[in-house]
Amino acid sequence: MSAFKNLLTQAAHRHSSFPKTTQSLLSLLTRHRPFSNQPDPNSSSPRTPVPIQPVSYAVKQPENESPPPPPAAGGGQSPSPPEQTPDIRPETRAWTREDFRYVKDAPSICPVSYPTRVAPLPEDRAASEEVKDEGANDELEKERRRIEFENQNMMRRVLRVEEEKVPFPTLIRSEDDRKKGKVVYDLKEGIQLVKANAKRNFEETFEAHVKLTPELRRTDLKLSGSVLLPHGSGKKFSVAVFAEGDAAEEAREAGAACVGGNELIERIKSGQEKFRYDKCFATREMMNHVLKIAKRLKRGLMPNPDNGTVTNDISRAVREAISQTIIFQKDKSAIVHVPLGKVTYSEEALRENVGAFVNALLQAKPAGLKKSSKYAGYVSTFHICSSMGPSVPVTMQSVSMAVDRYNRLRLLA
Repeated sequence: MSAFKNLLTQAAHRHSSFPKTTQSLLSLLTRHRPFSNQPDPNSSSPRTPVPIQPVSYAVKQPENESPPPPPAAGGGQSPSPPEQTPDIRPETRAWTREDFRYVKDAPSICPVSYPTRVAPLPEDRAASEEVKDEGANDELEKERRRIEFENQNMMRRVLRVEEEKVPFPTLIRSEDDRKKGKVVYDLKEGIQLVKANAKRNFEETFEAHVKLTPELRRTDLKLSGSVLLPHGSGKKFSVAVFAEGDAAEEAREAGAACVGGNELIERIKSGQEKFRYDKCFATREMMNHVLKIAKRLKRGLMPNPDNGTVTNDISRAVREAISQTIIFQKDKSAIVHVPLGKVTYSEEALRENVGAFVNALLQAKPAGLKKSSKYAGYVSTFHICSSMGPSVPVTMQSVSMAVDRYNRLRLLA
């Protein structure tokens, strides 16, 4: 401040003539300004001090407390905030009996009792240890199984073992069933089983199914024949005969359903005659004409000298064919299927029919088979059954005995 004053005095000396405004400015700058509460000595009028108004701030309310109510309307002065009271806590002292008399709803203090601890007996300790041991053993067993399962999976991945996939649903046969399926019965026992399993409401047919050697699947080896069953097949067949003259009259007298010559052949060839017969016979003279309708005849009906359907003894052939004679022939899979009577026949009658059929089967054996004896290399298996029942395998020894017995009876007759 003094430096500034010196600067102004020097300027005043240099410029002696200043306007009044400049002098007043200098006087204001150089004048001593007292504090607001002190009177100005240079002023002519005394200066009144300005009263200081106290400033108060509202007490900060905690978060859990509600804010203070707003000031009342009407423009009045806001009420002064409450004065903060110091936190003075009274001294704690023990309550007397008189204090308790003036306390309402005093909480009731219940005494707490703890069970007395007794040292465990040796028996209790052993039982607790056993329980712990069992729990530990269960955990060890689970862990052992888990480790074994992981090891098995690892070995499968290492060795690339493929698990056997069983289709669903699958019936797994027991060992008893497997052994039972391999049992081969005697012919007499087999006939008894077939008769026991025939439980239908109608009279079932007794059938035989012979599986021949696979070599007979060749087309150049033919096997067919006919057999006269001793007790009949239980069915009457409708017979057609191609004959003329006296042979035609004999066929009609024997009971043939259809008898004719060239006229019958022409009607069948043109389609006018529907051929619905079970068996067909022809004389040797008519075979050249019958060959014209070979495609029209059903399978197995074409007369053939090998199975006895081409003969000059027409009357005997027709009588046998109507009641007793059956014709057999192998199929593409080298299996022969023949009916041998009814299930209601006696066991002895069925055995004789089986013997007669197997004897005719042996006589029809082709000559081109290699390494074959009486049955070996010719017949593989022999099964009998009813028309609606399960098949029963039969031993070839019992079948051979039935053939020998049939031959003895035929010689005696």
